[in-house]
Amino acid sequence: MVDEEAVSDRIRQIAATLADRAGELTGDLVQLYAADLPQLVNDDERMVSLLSASVYQNIETALQILQHGIDPATVEPPAAAMEYARRLAQRGTPVFDLIRAYDLGQAAMLDFGFQECIRLVDDAALLGAMMRRLLKVAYEFITRVVRQLVGVYQDERDKWLLNRSAARAAKVLDLLSENGGPPDVDAAEAVIGYRLRGTHVGMIVWHASETHDVLSLLESVAGAVLERAGGEGRPLFVPRDEAGAWAWLPVASVRREHLDAALAEADPGVRVTVGDPGTGVAGFRDTHQQARRVHALALAAGEHCDRVLTFREVGTVALMTTDLNAARLWVASTLGPLSADDENCARLRDTLRVFLAAGGSYTTAAGELTMHKNSVQYRVRKAQELLPRGLAESRLDVELALNLSQRLGAAVLSPA
Repeated sequence: MVDEEAVSDRIRQIAATLADRAGELTGDLVQLYAADLPQLVNDDERMVSLLSASVYQNIETALQILQHGIDPATVEPPAAAMEYARRLAQRGTPVFDLIRAYDLGQAAMLDFGFQECIRLVDDAALLGAMMRRLLKVAYEFITRVVRQLVGVYQDERDKWLLNRSAARAAKVLDLLSENGGPPDVDAAEAVIGYRLRGTHVGMIVWHASETHDVLSLLESVAGAVLERAGGEGRPLFVPRDEAGAWAWLPVASVRREHLDAALAEADPGVRVTVGDPGTGVAGFRDTHQQARRVHALALAAGEHCDRVLTFREVGTVALMTTDLNAARLWVASTLGPLSADDENCARLRDTLRVFLAAGGSYTTAAGELTMHKNSVQYRVRKAQELLPRGLAESRLDVELALNLSQRLGAAVLSPA
C-alpha cells in the first residue's frame, strides 16, 4: 500500500523543481507551438508576448496546485490566459487552435513531470502512484481551464461580431446617404471589409414568411449567387431585420440563370431583387437603390410575385411607380382583354412574349416553347386580336407589359 502523504511530498518536491525552471519550460512550449501551431507563433510581437505570458502563468498555476494541494475545481484561469483567449476571438482564430494548444501543453508538462518522477523515485509502486496523481490533477486543471476559456472566447467573439456588424452597418448607411461629401474610400473599406473601387451588383434578399433565424440562410443565398456568377471573395451582407438583408456582390454581372440556379437550391420562401451592375462608390449606391425600388414593387405584389425580380426586367415600371394599382391599370390599357387573369390568356401571353423575345421568329419561338410552329402562329394571332393596338405601334409597351405580367402575375392582371 502506497503512503499518500509520501506521494504528496514527492510531488511537492517535483513541482518546486519545475517551478525554478518555469521560464525555460515556457520557452520549450512556445517552440512546441511553433512546430505544431505555427499560426499562433508567426504573429505580431504583442500576440506572441501574450502567448508566452499565458503559458508562463498557466505553468505557475498548475505547479502551485501541486505544491499546495489546491483543488483544481476551485482554480480560475490566469489573467493572461483569459486575455489571450479574447484576442484570439477578436482575430477570428478558430477556438480549436486554443483547445489544441492546451492539449499540447498538458502533454508536454506531464512529460516534464514524469521525467522528474523517474529521476527521483526508484520504487515502482510509489512511481506509479505519483504518475496517476499527476495525470488526475492535470486532467482536472486543464478541463476546468479550457471549459472556462472557451466560454470567454465565445462571449468575446459574439460581442466582437456584434460591434463589428454595427460599425459595418453604420458605415454602409453613411455611404448610401452621401453625407459629408466624398468618403474616405480606404477607411470605409477597412470598416466594411469590402472593396468599393470595383464593380458591384446590389441585392435585397428576404424571406417571405419566416421572421426568425433566417439571416444565415439569406447570407448563404447571396454567397451562392456570387459563386454561380463566377465571382471571388465574399458578398457584403448587411442584415436589416430578422428576415431581410442588403447585399453587394463583387462581380461584373449576374445573369438570370445564376439567380434561378441559386434560388432553386434555397428555401422556397426566399425572395431576391437585383440591381444593375455599378462601379465605384457611386455604383455601390446606384445598384442598391435599383434593388430597393424593385423590392418595393415586389412587396406590393405580394405572394403573386416571382421569387426573383431584376431591375433590368421590371425597372421601368419600378421607376415609374410603386403604386401597384397604377401598374395594373397600365397593363390593362396596354394589353386590353389579354390582361385577363385566366388560363387561356396566360397561354396566349406566354406565347406572344416568347415570340417577341425571339425577334418575331415563329421557328425560334416554337423551339423555345416545344410546340409546333403552326400552333405558335395560331396563338400569336389570337393574342394580337385581343390587343387594343397593333404591335407595330406599341411593341415596346406590349413586351414590357408581358414581362411584367409574367413576373408579378395576378398582382397586375385584371380579374377574369
